[in-house]
Amino acid sequence: MAEPNVFAGAYVDRSGDKREDPRWLKTALSSPEARFAPVWRDKCLASGDPPRIALLTHRDMDPLLQDSATVFLGVFNGRPSFAVDVDCVNDAPFEHAGEFHDLRYLGSVLPADEANLVAHAIAVVHWHHVQKFCGLCGAPTAVECGGTTRLCTAADCTARLFPRVDPAIIVLVTRGDSCLLGRQKSWPEGRYSTIAGFVEPGESLEDAVCREVLEETNVAVRDVQYHSSQPWPFPSSLMLGFTAAGGSEVIRLNDAELEDAQWFSRKECCSGFPKLPFKLSIARRLIDDWLKEE
Repeated sequence: MAEPNVFAGAYVDRSGDKREDPRWLKTALSSPEARFAPVWRDKCLASGDPPRIALLTHRDMDPLLQDSATVFLGVFNGRPSFAVDVDCVNDAPFEHAGEFHDLRYLGSVLPADEANLVAHAIAVVHWHHVQKFCGLCGAPTAVECGGTTRLCTAADCTARLFPRVDPAIIVLVTRGDSCLLGRQKSWPEGRYSTIAGFVEPGESLEDAVCREVLEETNVAVRDVQYHSSQPWPFPSSLMLGFTAAGGSEVIRLNDAELEDAQWFSRKECCSGFPKLPFKLSIARRLIDDWLKEE
């Protein structure tokens, strides 16, 4: 079985049944075995060379450990593990334990299981930041089920709110010995990547692949095949990877999403131009797997 993409993999026992058990959660939170991943400014704490995630104890976390800012992530390496929102402090805390780094850096240096854990931690803490009020009635919301949901506090509403994930397709389109790559104007010079876009309401994943490629490049595709997926918490996407065959060759930039799009041969993809996506991304995984097929 192929290795999971970066940030993916079932390394954490999310213990869904325990989320609904307040007594178990209280015991787990106060246990000396509990470990805490502080999240500050959408960053997580790491230390060492090579870097490893810094999971803290109760003693380390005091006085920043508050139930309302704590999210149960699951059981990791046999210990109940929690994300803790520490945005309440202006300067980065816990200097003695390590440094805070963003997710792109952590995904490139941490072991696979730890990258999976920090992606979960950062994503769910971000969701709590943006879901403080009910989208139905506007009333404040409160943390529920160990931080895995929020509950509207209005007596005539009480809507339960779940973390949002935005599905997006990403596809490597090939035609013979060439693949279709595009670039956005804001990217570093020479950087090209696979075609991607968000799935629209009432649309299947396969339909989204065909639509996005046609909208962005005017290339019609066929033989759409699922490849793999990758959580991409920047801040809340789920990338759904596909391959497809190009049914046409002429490129036209229909919607101005891309600055340029071209067909590149395998030889060109290995030559240094175009500059390929970073190795932690599913875009690079799609390209690398295609290159290996030769």
